[in-house]
Amino acid sequence: MSGPHHKPKVSEREARQVAEAAREQDWRKPSFAKELFLGRFRLDLIHPHPLPPTEDAQRGEEFLAKLRDFCETKVDGALIEREARIPDAVIDGLKELGALGMKIDPKYGGLGLTQVYYNKALALVGSASPAVGALLSAHQSIGVPQPLKIFGTPEQKETFLPRLARTDISAFLLTEPDVGSDPARLATTAVPDGDDYVLDGVKLWTTNGVVADLLVVMARVPRSEGHKGGITAFVVEAASPGITVENRNAFMGLRGLENGVTRFHQVRVPAANRIGPEGAGLRIALTTLNTGRLSLPAMCAGAGKWCLKIAREWSAVREQWGKPVAHHEAVGAKISFIAATTFALEAVLDLSSQMADEDRNDIRIEAALAKLYGSEMAWLMADELVQIRGGRGFETADSLAARGERAVPAEQMLRDLRINRIFEGSTEIMHLLIAREAVDAHLSVAGDIIDPDKSLGDKARAGAQAGVFYARWLPKLVLGPGRLPGSYGEFHPPGHADLSPHLRYVERSARKLARSTFYGMSRWQGRMETKQGFLGRIVDIGAELFAMSATCVRAELLRTTEAHGREAYQLADAFCHQSRLRVEELFGRLWDNTDDLDRKVVKGVLSGTYGWLEEGIVDPSGDGPWIADATPGPSTHENVHRPIR
Repeated sequence: MSGPHHKPKVSEREARQVAEAAREQDWRKPSFAKELFLGRFRLDLIHPHPLPPTEDAQRGEEFLAKLRDFCETKVDGALIEREARIPDAVIDGLKELGALGMKIDPKYGGLGLTQVYYNKALALVGSASPAVGALLSAHQSIGVPQPLKIFGTPEQKETFLPRLARTDISAFLLTEPDVGSDPARLATTAVPDGDDYVLDGVKLWTTNGVVADLLVVMARVPRSEGHKGGITAFVVEAASPGITVENRNAFMGLRGLENGVTRFHQVRVPAANRIGPEGAGLRIALTTLNTGRLSLPAMCAGAGKWCLKIAREWSAVREQWGKPVAHHEAVGAKISFIAATTFALEAVLDLSSQMADEDRNDIRIEAALAKLYGSEMAWLMADELVQIRGGRGFETADSLAARGERAVPAEQMLRDLRINRIFEGSTEIMHLLIAREAVDAHLSVAGDIIDPDKSLGDKARAGAQAGVFYARWLPKLVLGPGRLPGSYGEFHPPGHADLSPHLRYVERSARKLARSTFYGMSRWQGRMETKQGFLGRIVDIGAELFAMSATCVRAELLRTTEAHGREAYQLADAFCHQSRLRVEELFGRLWDNTDDLDRKVVKGVLSGTYGWLEEGIVDPSGDGPWIADATPGPSTHENVHRPIR
């Protein structure tokens, strides 16, 4: 085994085994999305749409009213963008409001908001300033409060949660300069020493790390006598001796983000600050993200609402060839896409959040789909808004104001949203994560057949087990309610658009999706995991089907509870028609694509075969290594840690 201060040498297989061990293996509760990938459209799991208890809704609405007033009077998004910093007074005001403790139980001084209202709050704050939204999200969604809520001891909760609810900002530290979504290579170590652990290492992209008071740190404990070892989670005081924030990073968007590089050198952490047992760190991180990921689609839904508002106002005023640009079909199609997709994102978010609050369903796939779909679609909506605005979309808000026009930060929105396709699991990693869960049922019955480490006897037993499973499962994928014209008739109320054909389409497509997954596994077997293009399309189809389902269910809820049910049905109908076109394209690309050709081109690029294609330019990049050195040791930098008190 490598020494405590050397980066682990990890094979591809070992890395997969670490990730697999950290997965939550069991499915003790039903999952709408898991069933969808298996070809079973369980509408009963999401319809009628669940609703929050009246008391929770009242408490949430009261806080939102206070937060809205604060955002309108105290948060200057343009100032934060210009100065690349959230004023201390804003953070102090958020503390006074109790915004740091939105998800913390009232017995520890928090507000105890539901996931639904926490997400509404993030959407609201994020519309005023995405940087402020990111600060609150990083603090509560993945920072110290959430893992302590799920895995902390009573003593840890009593010690830390009151601070986190009112005064202390937290951060989550997993990523390292050479370790992203492959935590098996984690190099930061926590060596046991008496009643303490001694931390050494460097963490990169520590959102909130520059101003944080408390940190969740993932570090590798070496195996030794009395110590199981493995990646382990700790609560660490940010002001501890030996911790240096070496740099405050700057990005293309989220200019007020307090994100840095943090070095640990011989930092002593009491064993009492360890969250869970040794080796449970990755499981804790993944479980935390199950609901923590919902914060990003919350802010994406809020961004969609803003894009829609600006597109509506601008397109009604700007005239071209004798009429407002909104009445030109090319622009109108973009506005329709923004409106329908915003409705869908809010539907996916609210449904997933309410299911998280009810805790009746396992929502690990739903939350991941919400994050994946929300981040991708919000980026497209912002890009379309910039196009609708034309040259003004590319111009900064300050420049617009300087020449006498409304300061609309469309280009900033585009820059700010771009990170959501990378934050908390990039789109590519989310595809693999969701795909692994989507094929879990297949691997549980047939995995030993394609496992090279299994004996012939194990493979034979797995083959028999798989035969029984597929003999029962495959016939169910042939026919279903989607083939019956009258199915889901409650989604065709008089005087409203007819959503029932869309739900029948979802049911049919779910069965087709499951068949396609089975064909892929039959065709590639053990090589299935290398077919990332195929798996990504499988997941994207599932995301569209989930969004269509959520959209129809939300429209029916609004029809029975709000005054604008007819309009909700119109938006749902438009979204489903748009989504179905995307689904059909994705199904076609499962088997007709350029994946094999792309692999050949990539080999040529990496071998230098196409080096001639790079001639005729000047590379403005600076010198220096591609990945900064992260060798443990004392810091040689000034500490830019800036706690807000």
